[in-house]
Formats: sequence, C-alpha cells, structure tokens
Amino acid sequence: MVTVNKLIPQARGLAAALLKRAARVELAWDLRQKSRFDATDSAGRALEVTLPHGSVLRDGDALVAEDGSLVIVKAAPQPVLQVRACAEHGSAVDLLRAAYHLGGRRVALEFQADHLRLEPDPALAATLRAMHLVVSEERAAFEPDGGAHPRGGKPLPVTVRAAPAPHVHGPGCGHGHSHSHSDPH
Repeated sequence: MVTVNKLIPQARGLAAALLKRAARVELAWDLRQKSRFDATDSAGRALEVTLPHGSVLRDGDALVAEDGSLVIVKAAPQPVLQVRACAEHGSAVDLLRAAYHLGGRRVALEFQADHLRLEPDPALAATLRAMHLVVSEERAAFEPDGGAHPRGGKPLPVTVRAAPAPHVHGPGCGHGHSHSHSDPH
C-alpha cells in the first residue's frame, strides 16, 4: 500500500509533464471531505491517504505519496439533484431563493449560472419542487462551493437576499404542481 500524506492545492507549481504522467484517483464528494481513507489510483495502486485533520480535496488537487509519486484528484460522477428555474414562468430569482433556503440548512451547494447541484435528499427535493423549481436526478461530478474558506474547504451557508418573485401558473405548466390555487377569501 502506498502512503499519501501531502496535498498540493490545484497542483500549483508542478510542471505540466509531471501532471501528465501522474496517476489519477476519482473520488466522490463524501470521501474528498475525509482526512483518512483508502483508495485505488488509475495505476492500480492501493493508496492509504492520511492528510491533516480538516483537509478537503478538490478536483485538480495533487497528492504526493511518501515515495514521491503524484496522484491527481478527480471529482467522481455521483448521484446529485440538479435544480433549475422553470423555463416557462420561473426566473433566476427562484434559484436565489432556493440557495437562500438551502444555505439556512447548511446544505453543500454547487453553483452554476443556470442551476444548483446538491447531494440527493428526498425531503429537500420535495421542498424545492414545492418552491416551483425543476428538480432532476443526475449523475455528475459534485464540487460544492467552499464559501469563505481560503482553501475551499467545507461549504458555508449561502447568504443571498432576494425579494421573492411571484410564480405565475398557466396551462401546460408541466412541472408537477401539487397545490391548490383556490382563493382563501
């Protein structure tokens, strides 16, 4: 077993030729948050990773083994929920509201221009659908935002303030609303 005990964030300072020859290790987000774990790299070597407590691995980081060899970290595709605003009558503000809500729950989020990603959670998926967002189950690399952490460590809650936008429904809305539109008066 090869012991790995050093991390070079984003492989900074390493020559392109070294990176090209380095082995790779694909890891899901839950494992990249651990300081100690075993894995197998693309060269078939068993790795015993022992990093300082609180270390978080990001896609593109380089690990250095005790024998001096390099292993490049890749974010492995994993089940995620992808959240988008409704194309017909939603807006980007709907995604901001979702980010605000999820941040209050300290949910790890990946932000993209037109969608959010989070780890699968049936209760959160139902809540987001109730907020009139389109939620789909996907398989993709998950790289949540590191918030204010200088090394991109564990995510902080998202702080976004946006006025709620009205959500107007019409015929053919097509994204599974299960609520009543009856007037309470």
